[in-house]
Amino acid sequence: MKELETIQNRLARLDDPTVGLTALHGELTQSRLKILETIHGGVTGLREENREVRRRQDRMINDLNETRGELRQLLDLADLLRPLALKNDSADEKTGDNTQTRPEPTAPPPEPGAEADYDFPGPAAAHPAVSSDTDSQGGTMGNTDRQAQPAADGQDRDLALKRAIEAAYQGTGAPADQAPAATPQASAGAEDPQIAHGVLLLKAAGVASAELIAHRDTWEWLAALAVDHSHFRTPPSVEDIKEGRVQTVLSGRSLIALLIELWNTRSTAAPLQGDWAMAMTTYNRIAAKLTDVTGQGETIRIVLDDGLPQESGD
Repeated sequence: MKELETIQNRLARLDDPTVGLTALHGELTQSRLKILETIHGGVTGLREENREVRRRQDRMINDLNETRGELRQLLDLADLLRPLALKNDSADEKTGDNTQTRPEPTAPPPEPGAEADYDFPGPAAAHPAVSSDTDSQGGTMGNTDRQAQPAADGQDRDLALKRAIEAAYQGTGAPADQAPAATPQASAGAEDPQIAHGVLLLKAAGVASAELIAHRDTWEWLAALAVDHSHFRTPPSVEDIKEGRVQTVLSGRSLIALLIELWNTRSTAAPLQGDWAMAMTTYNRIAAKLTDVTGQGETIRIVLDDGLPQESGD
């Protein structure tokens, strides 16, 4: 009986809230909460680091795209200025040939006893001909006119291109006298890509919203490509749908920025590379949807997934 009483007293200590099972349970609960808090803090830090790394990668990609675009602009400018430089060089050579002083023939010395027959040179022969300042001034004025001419030609080409785009957008066709200036690269019977691109921009300006469905990786590439454009606005929400796809809505203004950046990327990116393929496919997919716009109030639905139907039935 004494042993049983001793065992009973020891078991009674288990019900003590300070040293019994309740206290042990509380200690275990606190330890679990501390461990979970530590794990959550570490995971949050890793997520922030991953986001910062992704932001830096996006900025690097944007800087590379900008550098590539600037290099392409410099190449275009060099191609534009090369024929003008050749013309200026040829004109300078001709001017130098015309203004070069030709030496007068030197009269032979008089022979002995022939002083009476020697004729002294007259005033006109004594002084060689010297080119006047008028010729040099004329050459300088001509060079200035040639330098001012490319700027005027560029403004005329831009104006003609704008008029051709507006005419194509309105369906009236480009005027015959402006077609060569507006389409310097278009062959006979072929549509100028610049005019087609301008028409797409005008159509995108009239769009209120466009629904975009793509994989999250594709959407992140598109957002990083157009994020630095002044007209691009980040959508308020990007909804996750099944199998890694996302769905978002772009405004017409953001669609213009995306089209411009895709146009520049597909022109500057190296062929058979990822940026070129992504830019070409996305640009053509958006162009196909904007071409079919009828103005009946339907929502433009751009699907970058050949596994999904282009138009939903619901």
